[in-house]
Amino acid sequence: MHGARIKAMTIKISIDCMGGDHGCAVTVAAAINFVNREPDAELILVGREEAIRAELKKLRAVDHPRLSIVHAEEVVAMDDSIEVAMRRKRDSSMRLAIALVKDGRAQACVSAGNTGALMAISRYVLKTIPGVDRPAICTLIPNQLDKPTYMLDLGANVDCEPQHLHQFALMGSALVAAMESIAKPTVGLLNIGEEDIKGNEVVKQTARLLRASHEKGVLNFYGNVEGNDIFKGTTDIVVCDGFVGNVVLKASEGLGRFFKVVMTAEFKRNPLNMLGALIARGALKAISKRMNPSRYNGASLLGLRGLVFKSHGGADAYAYEWAIRRAYDAAKNDVLSRISASIAALMPHAEAPAASVILSDTPASIQ
Repeated sequence: MHGARIKAMTIKISIDCMGGDHGCAVTVAAAINFVNREPDAELILVGREEAIRAELKKLRAVDHPRLSIVHAEEVVAMDDSIEVAMRRKRDSSMRLAIALVKDGRAQACVSAGNTGALMAISRYVLKTIPGVDRPAICTLIPNQLDKPTYMLDLGANVDCEPQHLHQFALMGSALVAAMESIAKPTVGLLNIGEEDIKGNEVVKQTARLLRASHEKGVLNFYGNVEGNDIFKGTTDIVVCDGFVGNVVLKASEGLGRFFKVVMTAEFKRNPLNMLGALIARGALKAISKRMNPSRYNGASLLGLRGLVFKSHGGADAYAYEWAIRRAYDAAKNDVLSRISASIAALMPHAEAPAASVILSDTPASIQ
């Protein structure tokens, strides 16, 4: 209709309110802040109803029209094994939040809970996209171009074959194309050198697969990249196995904390340094903002038949709100369909993989 206003599509997200180190104290506050910023967002708060209502009452949001509650009696603890989470806690807030995505009542799920349990339950409940052997964890890492570098896998798959890394590249490319509006995002394969002769046999075989996809126009493969390229922003996406990715992530987080501690200590060392800090206050605030890990919170569990996002377990409300933002943007940009199309384009006759969860294949934690 000419002149008619098109109503924005409502995005519904389920929140595992009990997950993480702080539970409702963080998740409910973040949920309220987010729906107040996004008028077309609806959040389903999953967890112990009494605890959720107490937080809503404290924050004066009991009757918020775009917040609803689904009661879950059980909670997956941060130290629960995958077996406990899967078999003994079938009424957990984590599982019910994921089930809402499967049932179509939510378009995405966010949890700060146990990473291994979240991946295993998500894989069991949602299953994987046809053509995807293993889901992968993808997150954003800041680079010197003041843009994010997307990196995967970060711990879901410790041992990978070339076809798995190839699939990670396809999924990461679809994600970045949707989230960053880049038609052909560049893909780098993490290696110990840029030369083709460098690396182990898995990396070399993966490079051949990625080059073949590049020649077909399916991927924009840059080539091998090294660790320093992650922070240079050499490529939009960096692909590696979960063992290497998790080590890089933890080392990066540790370096960031080390840098902050050293800077603070040195500026407080004597009056002259304190004066210098005062003079450089504007620049220091800008540096802090650019390197603030809270702005990059929210890792995607790619390869599932549903959108699931993992928040850092120790996230505060500000950081958790960013994880909700990632889920919201992914749903709004139809990331799931784009990933499915990318996989199908290369493997149109792929069969859906088995739904079984191998408990021994435990994802490394990024809590």
